[in-house]
Amino acid sequence: MAEGGTTLEYTPTWVVALVCGVIVMISLAVERFLHYIGKVLKKNNQKPLFEALQKIKEELMLLGFISLLLTVFQEMIAKICISEELASKWLPCDKKEHKAATKSTAHFESFFSSFTSHHGAGRRLLAESSASSDYCAGKGTVPLLSITALHHLHIFIFVLAVVHVTFCALTILFGGAKIRKWKQWEDSASKEEHNLATVQSRRYIQVQDHDFIKNRFQGLGKSYVLMGWLHSFFKQFYCSVTKSDYTTLRLGFIMTRCRGNPKFNFHKYLMRTLEADFKKVVGISWYLWLFVVIFLLTNIDGWHTYFWIAFVPFILLLAVGTKLEHIISQLAHEVAEKHIAIEGDLVVQPSDDHFWFNRPRIVLILIHIILFQNSFELAFFFWIWVQYGFDSCTMGQVRFIIPRLVIGCFIQFICSYSTLPLYVIVTQMGSSFKKAIFDEHIQDGLVGWARMAKKKNTNKNAADGSSKVGHKEESPSVIQLQNSTAKAKQQVIFNGRSYAHLQ
Repeated sequence: MAEGGTTLEYTPTWVVALVCGVIVMISLAVERFLHYIGKVLKKNNQKPLFEALQKIKEELMLLGFISLLLTVFQEMIAKICISEELASKWLPCDKKEHKAATKSTAHFESFFSSFTSHHGAGRRLLAESSASSDYCAGKGTVPLLSITALHHLHIFIFVLAVVHVTFCALTILFGGAKIRKWKQWEDSASKEEHNLATVQSRRYIQVQDHDFIKNRFQGLGKSYVLMGWLHSFFKQFYCSVTKSDYTTLRLGFIMTRCRGNPKFNFHKYLMRTLEADFKKVVGISWYLWLFVVIFLLTNIDGWHTYFWIAFVPFILLLAVGTKLEHIISQLAHEVAEKHIAIEGDLVVQPSDDHFWFNRPRIVLILIHIILFQNSFELAFFFWIWVQYGFDSCTMGQVRFIIPRLVIGCFIQFICSYSTLPLYVIVTQMGSSFKKAIFDEHIQDGLVGWARMAKKKNTNKNAADGSSKVGHKEESPSVIQLQNSTAKAKQQVIFNGRSYAHLQ
């Protein structure tokens, strides 16, 4: 016996075997399910989604490792003692209110612990917590973090993992559903291009009569600039991308990137781009962990941090959606300023100048932050609700709870169904294009070819350096070979475009 808890020496073997067996079965079921999803994705040649699944596994492994570290070092952490004065500062809840609310919150102490409390796990936590408290009390101090608090932190990590994976799945489902609706526009545009009579009948038309200009161009002058931003702000909530937007951006991309391939399937390219970018969105980067730490630090009683911080992803979402819509309006504005009438189709000119700091990638980073912060806040809400109850002081008052939930659901739906698909199509109007423009087998071939060229160039340089030591000049044939290899490594031509432009 140790610290009032029953050890494995005095635990029935059937209990140990039963608990271990159940845990192993659940773990294997989850692992087999993820493995099955991976096989389906590979069978359907959805390599980006398969890589995203691998990324999710990595994040789950990281969260599991964090939980394991907390378990291994929990006794050591609980025996780190600090003064009572230091422990009474920056509390999420007021201790006076906590004493009055102890009885009301005891019923909701832990949903997860209720399954194990009958077997003594709850008593063991209390015993170990008491032991660590007695250890520090003998020194006139209190534990840095109690065993009970560490146990609650374990549960929070589990809830965060479940909510994050669930929201990632909802993101790709909503985003993919929205982009699939554009398939009919792709088929319609392809039929018109293949219809010779339609192509030959195209004549000069007034720019102002074009549907794209009618819907997007708000005129000239400062007052119209303001109207353009307001129009872009509200446009992200309804019909964020219309048929005229799609066909115009599609034609601008094809005429700029692959003029020699008019049959290019733009819709299929967008789906590949969505899957490739989704792989980046599901990860948890260092700056997202920094946000978690800052939130936990500032979650102080009376500050209502949980309420105010919900507006961070909300404001970012509105800013990103407005900017993406405004980029489409800017493209229409450029054409309307330069031309009065055009022959045939209206073609826009892609450019990085329309994006923040001339970097379209910043938009994806912001979307990444929006989705993670929203999933973290909702995970924190469910954890508090399950762990401490709806009346917990950490939960806050009802007037703060309802707006948070509404904002969280709104952000998840709008970002997944509107902003992310909007990002996928608008960022194609940058100066660079992505490697998703190639089919997967072509991508692999180009990457392999580039590696072979680089390796050959490195070996050649090493051989030339060893055989021509002391020579001031190299022969023209060696110089020509090195130059040609270097150029081959840096540039691959695809439909008249340079592979060096690839992102």
